[in-house]
Amino acid sequence: MSLNILVVGNGGREHALIWKLSQSKLVNHIYVAPGNGGTDLFPNVTNINIGSSKKEFPELANFAQENDIGLVVPGPEQPLVEGITTVFTKIGIPVFGPSEKAAVLEGSKAFSKDFMAKHNIPTAEYKNFKDFESAKAYIQSVSHNVVIKADGLAAGKGVLIPQTKQEAIDALTQVIVDKEFGDAGNEVVVEEFLEGDEISILTIADGYSWFNLPPAQDHKRIGDGDSGLNTGGMGAYAPAPVATAQLQKQIDETIIKPSIEGFRKDGFPFKGVLFTGIIITATGPKVLEYNVRFGDPETQTVLPLLTDDTDLAEVMLAAAEGRLDSVKIDVKKDQFATTVVMSAGGYPESYKKGDEIIVEENSDSLVFHAGTTKKDGKILTNGGRVIASTASASNLKDAVAKAYAGVEKINFEGKYNRKDIAHRAFRDADSKANGITYAAAGVSVDNGNLLVENIKKNVKSTKRPGADSDIGGFGGIFDLKAAGYKNTDDTLLVAATDGVGTKLRIAQILNIHDTVGIDLVAMNVNDLVVQGAEPLIFLDYFATGKLDIKVAADFVKGVADGCIQAGCALVGGETSEMPGMYEPGHYDTNGTAVGAVLKNKILPAVDRMSKGNVLLGLKSDGVHSNGFSLVRKIIETYGYSYTDSAPWKPESTIGKEVLTPTRIYVKQLLKPIQKDLLLGLAHITGGGLVENIPRALPSHLSAKVDLKSFEIPEIFKWFGKTANVPIKDLLKTFNLGIGMVAIVEKENVDQVKSLLEEAGETVYQIGELIERGDDAGTIVENSEGLY
Repeated sequence: MSLNILVVGNGGREHALIWKLSQSKLVNHIYVAPGNGGTDLFPNVTNINIGSSKKEFPELANFAQENDIGLVVPGPEQPLVEGITTVFTKIGIPVFGPSEKAAVLEGSKAFSKDFMAKHNIPTAEYKNFKDFESAKAYIQSVSHNVVIKADGLAAGKGVLIPQTKQEAIDALTQVIVDKEFGDAGNEVVVEEFLEGDEISILTIADGYSWFNLPPAQDHKRIGDGDSGLNTGGMGAYAPAPVATAQLQKQIDETIIKPSIEGFRKDGFPFKGVLFTGIIITATGPKVLEYNVRFGDPETQTVLPLLTDDTDLAEVMLAAAEGRLDSVKIDVKKDQFATTVVMSAGGYPESYKKGDEIIVEENSDSLVFHAGTTKKDGKILTNGGRVIASTASASNLKDAVAKAYAGVEKINFEGKYNRKDIAHRAFRDADSKANGITYAAAGVSVDNGNLLVENIKKNVKSTKRPGADSDIGGFGGIFDLKAAGYKNTDDTLLVAATDGVGTKLRIAQILNIHDTVGIDLVAMNVNDLVVQGAEPLIFLDYFATGKLDIKVAADFVKGVADGCIQAGCALVGGETSEMPGMYEPGHYDTNGTAVGAVLKNKILPAVDRMSKGNVLLGLKSDGVHSNGFSLVRKIIETYGYSYTDSAPWKPESTIGKEVLTPTRIYVKQLLKPIQKDLLLGLAHITGGGLVENIPRALPSHLSAKVDLKSFEIPEIFKWFGKTANVPIKDLLKTFNLGIGMVAIVEKENVDQVKSLLEEAGETVYQIGELIERGDDAGTIVENSEGLY
């Protein structure tokens, strides 16, 4: 058989394909449209001056018929998406490449994500959007970092990785509003940002059978250490050690197999090479993207790993004809390959063209041209990524060394290349050789110590008699006698522990962390004071996947502020860095407060309560820290963003209003407690007025509350009206403007109100105690007009 092949494209990928195809015993001649300065250096290869755009398809088809082409190999994605396969199959010429229908997998990221979801292929959480406002609302609603992807082809530049919510919204503006990527941005995918090592799997397929080439790892960033701007790829190595045999088996079973079978089931069996970008997360491998062609520089890296008797032309023709299982494909055992890309100075931004390239002979490496051209017998630079050096060896270290030795044999003005290709593989190898450190496992003791130093000033500010609030030891010490509790036989200790709940998610979305520290203190100390206790000491717990010192310090500042308001000392805590337990940017927290109360001051004094006792309500500062699962659900369901103006308070934002911290009532209540003016207290948290007041009552009494006796803040009315929340749910979820309820004898009402108002509280007389009838708990009057 004598086979003429037409390769379409002009990059380093196409040069590598031609290098391997030219070795085939089947091949007579290879034509490259249009090729580059290196593709026709082989004796059986000719560049032809025809481009690869859709308007040039007829010219390519005529050329193929006139030159007896027996196989077409499109290199780039654009001609595949534009239907080049259909053009040639219609005239009876096999194509190693997917149909136009299958190429949509790369042509539309929204389509490919929906395909993955349909076939249960693991991938990042995502949503597709065509309008800016809906996408913005979604970004504001999620707690994880996101990636913004233009739906269509954008020359490899349509993926933006913002670091903050505002950057994400700015990126959205670039894509949808400003149209920086043209029509590619008519639709966007907003995708969860995943962390982990990335690998590329190139799979040769014929619609039914498939073969995975060795897993490669690309280096997209321009700078060493994966820093700087994204590029088309500055180097690669394969096989990537992170892709163990077990992991490759898992990828084949959970990703490649369901993908190939899913394409066929959906009516577009995949023929050609499927590029699957995969990220290895803490919960397993997940698909980042599909491409429908060979990758660059992965192709230059993996093709040298095929055995000499693997005939690439035979393999491609078999795949195109649906009989891949009839040919042999083998990979060299115990071999590694590395590619180092050399770019023009200034790439990926502006760069110069037309500089001469001098390539010295070197038998230890291969040279693959990309952005080059020939003029007057000279090879000149003609693109950003100019040329690459590839080498293979029996171990990765030698393969890298040989590739870099090849780099030294190639010179042109402004030449730039990364000097750390395969650094991630060596990082893992060094860990195994030298022992895996705690830091390598994702926990930084040094950062923890630095955090302690950063927060000492805030913690010291909470100092009070009995405690010096000096942290850094193994526990907090408190002296009861120094705090005024002289007779410890008559003193009881009271403890409370609580968290902040899903209000934390909003703080994380808005990157505002100091107010939730106040919430944490409030939820605990308010629960102490309802027992008549004075809060004395506080300890916090902060858990995260990766410690961000600023976030943690902001949070602890809030805790310290709360402790100052409550009069207790922050004497210790625990900061726990737990890689893999929390998504990036997430954390959880808990607190414990310990207080003291004299035996004769313990509340509630249920034996002194009787019908007719008055209920005094202390005004809340807002939602406090309860009901946030409902808050978030309403905001997300009705398309609001936390940065939107608050409909009930246009001069503020939704986020600012709902993050208002829980009011701390401790110092205000301790005076009437010490004067024996209170019979009981109820902290209005989860369960609202209807479930919290009964906790302070004896079994024979109920509470009757009149909703018209106090002002219900507009924020609660808005939530109720917007989502048509049933009245009983509002009553059992929110505080409705009352954060604490005091139970007082009638004759003491004026004195208690006076003490509390002097302390800055707004006090309402909201009801009374009644004999308990058939209806236990709290009877609420005038609820019908709540919103």
